[in-house]
Amino acid sequence: MEISTENARFNMIQQQIRPWDVLDDRVLDVLAEIPREDFVPAGYKGLAYADIEVPIGSGQIMLSPKVVGRMLQALAPQPGEKVLEIGTGTGYLTACLSRLGGPVISLEIDPALAAEARDRLDPLALDGVELREGDGLAGSTTDGPFDVIAVTGSVPTDAVLAPLRDQLALDGRLFAIVGESPIMQAVLITRVAGRDYRRQALFETCAPALKNAPEPNGFVF
Repeated sequence: MEISTENARFNMIQQQIRPWDVLDDRVLDVLAEIPREDFVPAGYKGLAYADIEVPIGSGQIMLSPKVVGRMLQALAPQPGEKVLEIGTGTGYLTACLSRLGGPVISLEIDPALAAEARDRLDPLALDGVELREGDGLAGSTTDGPFDVIAVTGSVPTDAVLAPLRDQLALDGRLFAIVGESPIMQAVLITRVAGRDYRRQALFETCAPALKNAPEPNGFVF
């Protein structure tokens, strides 16, 4: 018998997300409310709630549900807080961030992915969500500082995050996946004062690199 999407969503939370120490009720409620299946490419609808990374084209993926849960819990977006997302992807995380926080600016470098995400998000009529085509690593936006910055692809080193880190407000939080395959580390960077930042290692994972991110050995000193 085919399982309903409601049951699949319930099972995702109980069997994948909670066991990964995601216990924030606000985060769990948002993940229970937003229909993840509406953000998965057509050929993968049946895997919307599976514990996998779903390919979305252009060499990018939709992060697994448990990683999304841990990211949202670590970032802890609060109502009214300004959010910057680097890598819109399908728009699923964008919707989650909007429900938890305040206005969201989401940057997607791939025009096709940006257009598809816009089509998925428009029916939700989310307040304060702005999708832009652009390279999130190219420099500061004119809309900062931000309370929350979510980076959905990996970068080789913390140095790549410097332009984003500098856009954090005081007490602002930045989530990113840093390192080289096969083992990378999810980190949370918090601005604690002026030029002072606290870096917290969260968990090991792996994700495709952000487009236009430098190669691990591509730095020139």
